[in-house]
Amino acid sequence: MAIILGIDPGSRITGWGLISAQGQKNSFIACGCIRMETVSLPERLKQIFDGVTEIVEHYQPEQAAVEQVFLARNADSAFKLGQARGAAITALVNKNLDVAEYSARQVKQAVVGKGAADKSQVQHMVKHILQLDDFPQEDAADALAVAICHANTQHSLIKLSGASKVRRRRIR
Repeated sequence: MAIILGIDPGSRITGWGLISAQGQKNSFIACGCIRMETVSLPERLKQIFDGVTEIVEHYQPEQAAVEQVFLARNADSAFKLGQARGAAITALVNKNLDVAEYSARQVKQAVVGKGAADKSQVQHMVKHILQLDDFPQEDAADALAVAICHANTQHSLIKLSGASKVRRRRIR
């Protein structure tokens, strides 16, 4: 069993989601959003770093995955998103977690079955896969989808290798 933290970075809202993955079965642990106040970008990056650090300290995930930056039409937005992503990744690496990265297309393909799915389809499938009573908030659903994508990828790699399971240990 592995506890996986998925992160959907954003400069205004960063979604996070935790699942427990055992073989092909994924179970919901928790999810939420780090919402930044309308302050300067450096302060928002600190809030992301502190928020992700707090989540890791509280839930002690064994694996982490982050959605990659997509090319936005607005270069300024893409730069801010990249910086938000960097703050989240730095917090994860600072807590000795390896970080896997997946494109939005890979995440949607893993959860919905098609890489061009919209956010509502991702929300619906996350609710179905994790057997949730309600739809998670959009950014939290995206983060849970990143965690599910990582769990599916890890399961597939283990199957391809012929191993029955893989053990990971943190270096402290």
